[in-house]
Amino acid sequence: MRASDRAYRALLEEIQSGALAPGAVLGEVDQSTRLGVSRTPLREALGRLAADGLVVQASPRVTVVSDVDTGDIRELFEVRRALEETAARLAAVRGSHAEFAALAGEFAQADAEADPDAYYALIARFDRALDDGVANDYLTAALRNVRTHLVRVRRLARDNPQRLAASVAEHRVIAAAIAGGDADLAAHATHVHLHNALVSILGSLEGMDVSTRFARSTTGGEAPEPERTTP
Repeated sequence: MRASDRAYRALLEEIQSGALAPGAVLGEVDQSTRLGVSRTPLREALGRLAADGLVVQASPRVTVVSDVDTGDIRELFEVRRALEETAARLAAVRGSHAEFAALAGEFAQADAEADPDAYYALIARFDRALDDGVANDYLTAALRNVRTHLVRVRRLARDNPQRLAASVAEHRVIAAAIAGGDADLAAHATHVHLHNALVSILGSLEGMDVSTRFARSTTGGEAPEPERTTP
């Protein structure tokens, strides 16, 4: 793996997991040392993250993890709704009904509250099946970009057991509808799921800025002061 790819993957994972919270400063010297790469591959990695919209350039040598506010979340879900409802329709027509039937069975057995990581791994497999089912490279590329940001937003629901349980049931209905070849039901079930997810996330942010909520979702308790590297 190239040094720039290694740095990109490491920073992407830390941003998506919340280890690097919105507003965290990524100084070139500090990050080069920490990641064990020279400045040139680090700059390439930061350039890719900037293209993803996950970081912004604060100065020629300082990059900052981009903020996520309620407006960003609403806009993300507007795009997500259009893409995922279309994907569900196409997958119901073009996808492997047997694969989605198996996924529906796994969702029926999933316990997201007991093991959130296993649940999100199941979601990732569902997304891959959806991508295969739509058989449209342009649509899957757009979905991939949305999911890059969605991973961060999903963290805001990790400590809400009721929402996770509801999400499991909603995904089971979507998968079953696709397995049954019912495009209208698959799209409608996706619409309901995304509506509920957005309402839950926005509700969790009432009276709290997103950076604080990210910190709490990472620590599981009171939010510490955001860790910032030296510019």
